[in-house]
Amino acid sequence: MVFNTGAALLDAIVLAVVSRETAGTYGYKITQDVRQVIEISESTLYPVLRRLQKDDCLSTHDVQFDGRNRRYYQITDKGREQLHFYENEWKVYAGKISRLFNGG
Repeated sequence: MVFNTGAALLDAIVLAVVSRETAGTYGYKITQDVRQVIEISESTLYPVLRRLQKDDCLSTHDVQFDGRNRRYYQITDKGREQLHFYENEWKVYAGKISRLFNGG
């Protein structure tokens, strides 16, 4: 099981959030969307984004916005594969929790 660590769960949440936006999404919006699930600071999120980018799960491009560049993140094919893996692992994890609570 990969969800015994906070890093894997955070990676899964970030990949899920980024995957919803086909044109990509930027760091502040990712932070706001992730905060709907767990409390996270931008200082925690940006290293996760950099690591996922380094692992080829995310790609980036910059867009001019209000006189400055805004970095957009997009999920890659490898990121989609990783997200699919996390989704399957979550189903197994949730099934085990459900059985535990239901006496099974």
